[in-house]
Amino acid sequence: MGTSPNDAGDDVIDQFLSTRGHTVEQVGWERDYNKKQCPDCGGLHDQSARSCTVCGWQPTP
Repeated sequence: MGTSPNDAGDDVIDQFLSTRGHTVEQVGWERDYNKKQCPDCGGLHDQSARSCTVCGWQPTP
């Protein structure tokens, strides 16, 4: 089961994975030509978007 970037338990999960040799990285917007693409659902948005209007995903600060 995957976890959302906004899950409250991310710190615990990240620490668990990193102590076992996994790389933990921040997930951000993907780019598709002149649009931002949500990495969670694939929705396309203008460059000024701060969150996905399709699924509600937001990059972590």
